[in-house]
Amino acid sequence: MRKYIFLSALAVVLVSCSSVLITGRKQLNFVPDAEILSMSSQSYKQFIDSVPLSTNKTNTALVKKVGKNISVAVEEYLRNNGLSSEISNLSWEFNLVKDTSKNAFCMPGGKVVVFEGILPITKNEDGLAVVMGHEIAHAIAKHSNERLSQQMVAQFGAQLTDLLLSNKSEITRAGINTLYGIGVQYGVMLPYSRKQEYEADRLGLIFLAMAGYNPQESVAFWQRMAASSSGSYIEFLSTHPSDENRIKKLQESLPEAMKYYKK
Repeated sequence: MRKYIFLSALAVVLVSCSSVLITGRKQLNFVPDAEILSMSSQSYKQFIDSVPLSTNKTNTALVKKVGKNISVAVEEYLRNNGLSSEISNLSWEFNLVKDTSKNAFCMPGGKVVVFEGILPITKNEDGLAVVMGHEIAHAIAKHSNERLSQQMVAQFGAQLTDLLLSNKSEITRAGINTLYGIGVQYGVMLPYSRKQEYEADRLGLIFLAMAGYNPQESVAFWQRMAASSSGSYIEFLSTHPSDENRIKKLQESLPEAMKYYKK
């Protein structure tokens, strides 16, 4: 019975793999697009209803302009690579919100939000394209679907571990389950998150280059971001790469991105 459960779980994982565009990396994807888009739409509406939009017309127009240019490039890429069906899942919207956080995000489906606090670091249109291209890449690569799928596997794995240890003492089961939790968190979930960040950097560079923005600005942007950060952290315990490692990876990706650059 236990062997059957394990093999069944393994089979589900194997048949639920898809590939990320451009990179070709295999990713878990249990969650249907329709479900993710529904959750995304609800979350986006709640956020927009809770945070005031920027009153700066110039900056708002710039966010919409950059977003429009990158979205056109993304759809061009999808059409040129036999992925036209993915375009129907995109309902683009670009907003600048009044918030001092140095942040931005893109919900599945193409809902992009930029926080005013990041504009002093983007500095120019190319810098803004670096940020928006990166966030849009997360959505196009379906990283939200993947993260949710990983969480589902982790939860199932914990239940399966408990079942396989059912004939062990309570102390032994508790100890092993604790180690399992640590292993999943630091051995699987966080590294995958960093991998997704690197992937979004690479895809974002290609998308912004196709849109006519200079990928080389990405290095300057992240250098400014690093200079603006207060304190430091240990990359191993973080979902994001260190600034130093991120910049190094970006520099490695520049030759590929420059091939797409339309001046």
